[in-house]
Amino acid sequence: MKRREFITLLGGAAASWPLAARAQQGERMRRIGVLMSLAADDAESPVRIAALLQGLQQLGWIDGRNIRLDYRWGAGDAERARRYAAELVALAPDVIFASGGPVVGALQGVTRTVPIVFVQVTDPVGAGFVTSLARPGANTTGFTVFEYGIGGKWLELLKEIAPNLVRAAVLRDPTTPAGPGLLGAIQAVAPSFKLEFSPIGVRDAGEIERAVSAFANKPNGGLIVLPGGLAARRRDLITGLAARYRLPAVYPYRYFVSSGGLLSYGPDSIDQYRRAAGYVDRILKGENPADLPVQAPTKYELVINRKTAKTLALTIPDKLIAIADEVIG
Repeated sequence: MKRREFITLLGGAAASWPLAARAQQGERMRRIGVLMSLAADDAESPVRIAALLQGLQQLGWIDGRNIRLDYRWGAGDAERARRYAAELVALAPDVIFASGGPVVGALQGVTRTVPIVFVQVTDPVGAGFVTSLARPGANTTGFTVFEYGIGGKWLELLKEIAPNLVRAAVLRDPTTPAGPGLLGAIQAVAPSFKLEFSPIGVRDAGEIERAVSAFANKPNGGLIVLPGGLAARRRDLITGLAARYRLPAVYPYRYFVSSGGLLSYGPDSIDQYRRAAGYVDRILKGENPADLPVQAPTKYELVINRKTAKTLALTIPDKLIAIADEVIG
């Protein structure tokens, strides 16, 4: 769904709300806060919200009829996320839907009572968001995205699609809590692939450009891009730099490949939004988030950009083509 269509959809729903509310006078309007890590105008934002709304609708919750959604967009700004977290809690929602670890942290800094359902959090136990995956405790539960061991799989895929590589740079935001665990998994298997391992910490667009440019000064190198808000927001820059310097790169999500990246392997992030609607539904019906176990992804997808491979003069192995969930271009 295009952003313009999405805004039109939301506008139409808002306009019809008073009439719908009058038609449902016997039904209490429930309030759902939504705090997203991306910006409202990011191309991924309407797709994710549409998936959440679809999941809710399938369970009988219609925006403007029996639920009202209040949206806030963190856009990668920690101070903004904290401010919006306080705003949403002040609205006294029945439940808050949160996308991304920094957003969850901001919300928990404001409330330990309003139920929170999160998606796209790598290590909620390590981050202190929940007590355990099986019994989250307190007011927060949701859906994780990665086991740390996937880091080794990313390195394996990079070497498989570009067998001549001898160096691998791991691009990461040092402020992302999951980074050390993923780095450790990659570092543990790097010697078996005879690859020189180079973690590169970046905090903004300028650091990304300088780091990738410096790494590309030597030949036979490739990139692994770790998940995080910075990488998501700067995906066009990262994939553009990889193309400019002819660096094979592996990414955690499909939308990097849609932006011109070579290959991605990771969970279907959009599916998490649909599944999270189920937890929102259960909480609205009276269940306690402390009793709802944190769930792991049910599907991982391999996506390859054939056009990018050709530009990099890489031959995609038949084995990868056979197991790929999608080949673009």
